Amino acid sequence: MKNRGTFRTIYDFAQECRGVMLASVLCAIISVAGGLVPYWGIYRIILLFMEGKATEAAVWMWAGVCIAGYFVKLLFYGISTTLSHRSAYQILESLRLAMTRRLMEAPLGHVLGNTAGKLKNIIVDRVETIELPLAHLIPEGISNLLLPLSVFAYMLVLDWRLALASLICIPLGAMVYAVMMRNFNSQYAAYMEAGNQVNSVMVEYVEGIEVIKAFNQSSSSYEKFSAAIHSFKDFTLAWFHSTWKLMNLGGAILPSTLLGILPAGMFLYLNGSLTPAELAMSIILSMSIIAPVSWFTVAVNDWKSIQYAINDASELLAMPVLPDASKPANPVGYDVQLQNVRFRYHDKGGDVLHSINLELPANSFTALVGPSGSGKSTVARLIARFWDVAGGEILIGGVNIRDIPLKQLSGMISYVAQDNFLFDCSLLENIRLGKPTASDEEVYAAARAARCEEFISRLEQGWNTLAGEAGSRLSGGERQRIAIARAILKNAPVVILDEATAFTDPENEEQLQKSIAALTKGKTLLVIAHRLSTIKDADQIVLLDQGRIAAKGTQAELLAESPLYRDMWNAHVGAKAWAASSRKEGGIVRA
Repeated sequence: MKNRGTFRTIYDFAQECRGVMLASVLCAIISVAGGLVPYWGIYRIILLFMEGKATEAAVWMWAGVCIAGYFVKLLFYGISTTLSHRSAYQILESLRLAMTRRLMEAPLGHVLGNTAGKLKNIIVDRVETIELPLAHLIPEGISNLLLPLSVFAYMLVLDWRLALASLICIPLGAMVYAVMMRNFNSQYAAYMEAGNQVNSVMVEYVEGIEVIKAFNQSSSSYEKFSAAIHSFKDFTLAWFHSTWKLMNLGGAILPSTLLGILPAGMFLYLNGSLTPAELAMSIILSMSIIAPVSWFTVAVNDWKSIQYAINDASELLAMPVLPDASKPANPVGYDVQLQNVRFRYHDKGGDVLHSINLELPANSFTALVGPSGSGKSTVARLIARFWDVAGGEILIGGVNIRDIPLKQLSGMISYVAQDNFLFDCSLLENIRLGKPTASDEEVYAAARAARCEEFISRLEQGWNTLAGEAGSRLSGGERQRIAIARAILKNAPVVILDEATAFTDPENEEQLQKSIAALTKGKTLLVIAHRLSTIKDADQIVLLDQGRIAAKGTQAELLAESPLYRDMWNAHVGAKAWAASSRKEGGIVRA
């Protein structure tokens, strides 16, 4: 949808509700027609008095016509607004669902390239802005456009000179607004950028409040926050001060329909071209276009915010999608092979993985180790197909994962990351996400295997305890054990643990390692770990360095043949000994 006109994009968004939107517009037109009836009725009443034919019955009849017209206006305006809002919010729902589906279908790198705040801003706030044209600008805009056109058409019937005179304020006011808005686009872009900067600083301040307090940086951090707020205020005030004189001038001229209609009407009346009743009618009608014309001056600013919202929404909906196979695959076994795999992130230039050739035999335990940034997690995510490889291929059971439907591939792999996300529902339901059809007993068994039962039993509401936003009510180790229980319940043939035991406390580490080993028996297991003691019994250990396989073998083989692995092992053993000594002495060792 990118680079398409705003009207066309809105039209595409409204595709599912075009019939309801059309009905809304038709009701708006009827409402406008009904709104013109009282003016006609007043004209007829004035005419009755001027012609000396005013009777009580006649006046009441035309008064009834006025009331009926006004009732039609209100009734159909209400129907129009109801229909437009109903369709608008249905469209917003569909848009948000389409966006979340696109996030699920897009490569993980494209999703992670956007901050959570930005995605929330688009899906919630920006999409809400699109409600404005769908529920208001379209039906109300048509109403506010048709009313002046109808008045102008009627005045043409009375006298074309009178019709032109009624419009004299519009070009004069438009000229003032044109001067005022000569740099509107650049200023609005700067305004949006300034607003985003304030939001960014605000989120940083709130999310970093713990660090700010811990390191006594409240003054400097608040100064940064305060400076951003003041900068935004100064920018908006400067923009306002640069335009307020022209804005007030335009606001004074644009509604002044009497500026043209009064002298022109008096002239035409004096030379006999216009009757008193027609003059009165013209003055009344000209004043009826003040509100619609003024409405368009407000709509200009709304329209600009709508354009930004539509551009952001279109950009998200235009995210690339991982191609999905249409037919179920039939892998033979669950061994995993990486053949000449290369990969680069979409927003970076060079490859981060170079010609990776690796085999993970079925029913085996493979460990990936290496310095930070060596590409371990990237390899794991490529196997789960969070991204597609830039070169080479990955096979499971002899089938290229690109030829396996994403839903089927997801069912074949359990992926547990270091930073595990829990939903704000009960712990029982968080674990059940691994297998939605699982019974409570199956969930309990998985939780026991992951050593969750001990800490859950201490909670006041037990299994029904809410995890909190993103699992905030649990410690890092507790969140990891819930995530591992979820993976155990899923019982997928391929298991990937990406630093999954990083936050596990030493007292439970050995038990958790035993439970993982027992419950992943018969599966293709890939473990990424910095704590080398947790993977020393792996069938094979693969050492990555700068996106390449530097060494491969068992613990003993790597200690004998790889200086890099030997250095990493010695550093790990030293750190472990230091930690044990510190615990034994009851605190941190001080110099």
